[in-house]
Amino acid sequence: MTYILKNKTIELHIDDPSENYNFSRFDWSGKIKKLIFKGTCVTGDEKTDAKEIPNYGRGFYNEFGINKPVGYQNLELNDWFHKIGVGLLRKEESDYFFMKKYNIKPARFSLNANSETLQIKCQSQSHNGYAYILEKEIKLLKSGFEINYTLKNTGEKSIITDEYAHNFISINRALINEDYDLIFNFNINPDTFNETVNPENVVKVSNNQISFNSTPKSDFFFSNMTGGKRVKAQWKLVNKRNKICISEKGDFETNSINLWGCRHVISPELFIDINLKPDNTKKWSRTYILYNLS
Repeated sequence: MTYILKNKTIELHIDDPSENYNFSRFDWSGKIKKLIFKGTCVTGDEKTDAKEIPNYGRGFYNEFGINKPVGYQNLELNDWFHKIGVGLLRKEESDYFFMKKYNIKPARFSLNANSETLQIKCQSQSHNGYAYILEKEIKLLKSGFEINYTLKNTGEKSIITDEYAHNFISINRALINEDYDLIFNFNINPDTFNETVNPENVVKVSNNQISFNSTPKSDFFFSNMTGGKRVKAQWKLVNKRNKICISEKGDFETNSINLWGCRHVISPELFIDINLKPDNTKKWSRTYILYNLS
């Protein structure tokens, strides 16, 4: 079932945890696959081939532990580890790779919905001293929506990981090109990035802004865009042709911001670190606002 939250400005399409995407990477709780703003779709898919879409990201999918799933390093091969928001995954190799398809024992999910709010609960099994309850509330705003997270450590060991929202954005299905500007609240220094993938030099970096010379033919990627400095978690994306702006703001500081994209979608990513002792709870939120440019 797809749940639709809708008001006069915003329409969100959210898949049930048990339906459609069931790969081992992205969080199954709150799979926001489409956002429509005043009749214009502003989200896209990681892949454009219909056969590939079910196993890849869409809309505002998020992920826990892209590089450090809970307890992975200390496991023997063929043991199971927690992927928060998904379930237990079987360890088959010494190194974890987020794009690998793992065997899954799904977590338990429950859901409550009305016309403007969706509440999802994900409860894990207890395994190797780790366990958790993740609760997520997705709530419509007048011109946007917010996602409120509550993660409780119900196990015996500390949960050390991170979380980010991938944000697969394509405004009115427009290709990524010179009509887009991505704006941050800090000066960007490419010399401090951990990784730079910009094969055609299509992506331009200037002060606090990312822009484009033309449509990229292949993927681009930048990691650690803050250079390790802590900044307020926020970005703003403008499409000048469609005169639409979308922004994300977290209620936390981040020292890790990545940017991935390709010819049809752009994905700014704000990471939050999680270090949660047993019986402790961590709460955070992400707020998305949209408006038309005058």
